[in-house]
Amino acid sequence: MLKIDTPLNPAATGADADAIRLQARAAEAAEKFEAFFIKQMMSQMRSATRALADDDSPLKNKVNEDMMDMADGLVADAMAGQRAFGIADLMLKQILPAAGLSPAAAASPSPGDESKQGMKP
Repeated sequence: MLKIDTPLNPAATGADADAIRLQARAAEAAEKFEAFFIKQMMSQMRSATRALADDDSPLKNKVNEDMMDMADGLVADAMAGQRAFGIADLMLKQILPAAGLSPAAAASPSPGDESKQGMKP
């Protein structure tokens, strides 16, 4: 995740710089939450697989178990970095518009919003 400590536009100062920093921090936190969620889901799936495995299965080996847990964490981080599940995007859609910000993720419609675009309130 790219950390933005300074504004992208050198002319942006004050409130703009604060808004950019807030947006970057919110995006980083949302991505970390998505990674945590994916890791928990993978951990539960892995524990179910271990419970169903035979006693002589490599899945029951403690060394393999630790390595697979570490690999699951790395995969979860990579998937969250690509926003594979869309959890971070949904969180940002809810959080940032309330703060008066409009990130690129909030501007792009989600697949379910396409049917609502032609409808008037």
